[in-house]
Amino acid sequence: MRAAGLRAHLATLRAFAYPAYRRIWIGAFISNVGTWVQTIALGVWVTETTGQAGWTGTIAALTYLPAVAVAPLSGALADRWDRRRLIVGLTLVQILCAVGLAALGLSGHLSLGGVAALVLASGCASAAAGPAFNALLSAIVAPADLLSAVSLSAAQFNLARTVGPMLAAVILSVGGVSAAFVANALATVAVIVAVLAAPGLPAGGPAPAASLARGVREGFRVAWTDPGIRFALSAVAAVAVLVAPFIGLIPAVAIKTFGRDATGTSLLATSQGLGALAAAFTANALALRWGVCRLLVRALVALPLVAAAYWLAPRFGLAVAVLTLLGGVYLWCLSALSTICMGRVSRDLQARMNSLYFVALSGGYVLGLVAQGWLSDRLGLRAVPTAAALLLLVLVLVWRARRAFAAVDAPGAHGGTLPVAAGPTMPPCE
Repeated sequence: MRAAGLRAHLATLRAFAYPAYRRIWIGAFISNVGTWVQTIALGVWVTETTGQAGWTGTIAALTYLPAVAVAPLSGALADRWDRRRLIVGLTLVQILCAVGLAALGLSGHLSLGGVAALVLASGCASAAAGPAFNALLSAIVAPADLLSAVSLSAAQFNLARTVGPMLAAVILSVGGVSAAFVANALATVAVIVAVLAAPGLPAGGPAPAASLARGVREGFRVAWTDPGIRFALSAVAAVAVLVAPFIGLIPAVAIKTFGRDATGTSLLATSQGLGALAAAFTANALALRWGVCRLLVRALVALPLVAAAYWLAPRFGLAVAVLTLLGGVYLWCLSALSTICMGRVSRDLQARMNSLYFVALSGGYVLGLVAQGWLSDRLGLRAVPTAAALLLLVLVLVWRARRAFAAVDAPGAHGGTLPVAAGPTMPPCE
């Protein structure tokens, strides 16, 4: 029994057997450390400058807003063009935006308007590069190792979420927000180095004869006609609107609810990253044991309960502990949902499915973050997100009563096969 458990946990690491995956994983980690340094710096600066959770949420949301419009187009581009060149070009745009923020800070001209414009521009580049980057990773590994690649990428992101906020606290205390922006610009270079140096990367998907617009429409058609993907995207949107805003509101919670400063903000963000990191290294093992659908159901039931406990935590130390658990459960949900979206289609459609996943996640996150931020300034920073989390719980119970999760267990209709699914002796998800 122990040997089987060990094999299941080692299965999570299978994507590391691919040299190109390892190199890109490292480059993305370094870049994401810089991203989190800048994210914490911006969150603290906006909250301390305005004193309003609404502005904290709005500025954070601008990073993700472009995905709603850009991601479907970028997904189609990633299935047609050289993904390496697309990623390098868009990463250069993100570097320039970080340099622009640093220049504004060093010259004493940092303002909400300037910050908003550069964050939005960087968000556009990130949204355009995301599907190409994830499709590139999925093309490196074998289909059986897709969930391993997804889980390890999530682990990388959340390891950066753990290291970045701690580094941000040091950089902010020594050099201020401008130093944080410079650090992000330097760290982002690592993505370009990794993509150019990784061995044997596939250039991209086949170049279809159909027009780009037709490729975008095809992506929407596939998602709509596959019940499993359609349900997964609905679940992503619900989680993004009702629970995910806890991420962008961390500075407001630390500063407004508990009276902490940048160090408190960094500690909360780090605790979330630690929980998500642990979850990333266990997601594949749990999916092998339960099946992807059952992992999703259990995580979705737990998520709103843990989120409500975080928002209602009476003491800062308890909030840190519960946020660690929340970060883990949230990661299990998104890993399962992302795997469902990409695992139910053939490789030439994966970038488009990944882009629609980001549309649902980013669009829902922007809507929830802005709405919860401004409503919390009027109705309470504890009451509004708690009510939203409980609404998700009601929605999940309705899905279970209507057997909506059965769509995930059904075979895919577009050439894909989930790499981790319930075994033949395992009962159906419902």
